[in-house]
Amino acid sequence: MSVTQLEPTALWQHFAALNAVPRPSKKEQRIIAFMKSFGENLGLETIVDKTGNVIIKKPASPGMEHKQTVILQSHLDMVHQKNAETIFDFESQGIEMLVDGDWVKAKGTTLGADNGIGVAAIMAVLSSPDIAHPALEAFFTIDEETGMTGAKEMDAHLLSGTVLLNLDTEDDDELSVGCAGGIDTNTFYTYKEVATNPTDTCFKISIKGLLGGHSGMDIDKGRGNANKWMARILWELQQVQQIHLHDFDGGSLRNAIPREASATVSCANPALFEQTLETIIADFKNEFKSIEPHFVIQAESNDRPSQMMDTTEFDKILRTLCAVHNGVYRMSPEIEGLVEASSSLARVIIKDGKFTTQSLQRSSVESTKKEVSMALRCAFENMGATVEQSGDYPGWQPNMSSPILQTMTKLYRELFHEEPKVKACHAGLECGLLGEKLPGVDMISFGPNIRAAHSPDEKVQISSVQKFWQYYLASLQQIPNR
Repeated sequence: MSVTQLEPTALWQHFAALNAVPRPSKKEQRIIAFMKSFGENLGLETIVDKTGNVIIKKPASPGMEHKQTVILQSHLDMVHQKNAETIFDFESQGIEMLVDGDWVKAKGTTLGADNGIGVAAIMAVLSSPDIAHPALEAFFTIDEETGMTGAKEMDAHLLSGTVLLNLDTEDDDELSVGCAGGIDTNTFYTYKEVATNPTDTCFKISIKGLLGGHSGMDIDKGRGNANKWMARILWELQQVQQIHLHDFDGGSLRNAIPREASATVSCANPALFEQTLETIIADFKNEFKSIEPHFVIQAESNDRPSQMMDTTEFDKILRTLCAVHNGVYRMSPEIEGLVEASSSLARVIIKDGKFTTQSLQRSSVESTKKEVSMALRCAFENMGATVEQSGDYPGWQPNMSSPILQTMTKLYRELFHEEPKVKACHAGLECGLLGEKLPGVDMISFGPNIRAAHSPDEKVQISSVQKFWQYYLASLQQIPNR
């Protein structure tokens, strides 16, 4: 079955049209033009602000003019990740989708359900001649995934709505009322290279098949971080014989748990190298047998590069990579099960005398966000690296007395005969920034079941989209009066 044949048809058809347009973060020109044409072709007021955000306004349906104006908000960009063996050009190709039972997936790449399903749901209402709704301001932001630029630089004067529905939550039984803020830590260091020992044997070590995932929502699941695993492998190899590092390339995106990494090393005793690596692999299999069942670590003979990292520099860099914090930093003492603060070592590149890293620290509390980012800064500055921290964005503090929360909790209970889970999440929803830009606007976030976002295993559940659609349309009917 084709994705466009699924129910609700209008939503899935818009999702397929979106996924035909390349839309990587910071390169959204094509999707902005696509959305602008979409709104104008419907005869609706369509605005592209100076940042590239698209706003499409639709008057209230007859009889619903007395309700508050609703801002429907989702982001246009998507995370671009693929498996190493997948041949795919995100710059020119549309996402190749398939239906697998109750799920929609992509062929070896991210799917873009985050946040394409939300965008498609908004488009379906804008284009419908018969779905009843209050006055709508559809607000499509850019660059959510790599800096929240659209939300940071939005022009608040272009919006007048007093209720905001963010369609970027990934569990259909949850109402999100809070989220984490974040900050990027990027580091730079120049190291000395020397001539490679002419008698050494060279290997390329690779790690593949880790689950990866969203570095906020999945950070507490104990999944392997390929960069930290590689650092540990190098450390343990170094304990039995001197090894020399030629290069290291791990991870891909700042907000995704790294699934793959590779490193080129050389040593004097290849038999001891292979024996030690077998022991290390056995340890990983034992430790992660219930979490990471499909990972592969292997070493293959490699041509010997002419240069290698100076041994003193190698020791300094390796100690830093092993020591730097990765994973949950603190659980919330106020909200059971919520990660308060975390850090993810997302990207490591060592090549041609340059060592760089990218990591993302998150927290729902500003003071612990500062603390965990301080820990990263100090670890890298202690080895002499230059540290740049940027992209700071605030969290979204829960308001448990929110009128839209009360309305939608009651509606969920009536439709599905159970209580929704009212939660704060450890992802970086745009609501924190939107709350600063739109003071007094009553906000909530919800969405269908999306799994493994930010990884090539990303998938969205068809039956959950149908549930979300029912709830979404009913929510528009229940918007409070002015």
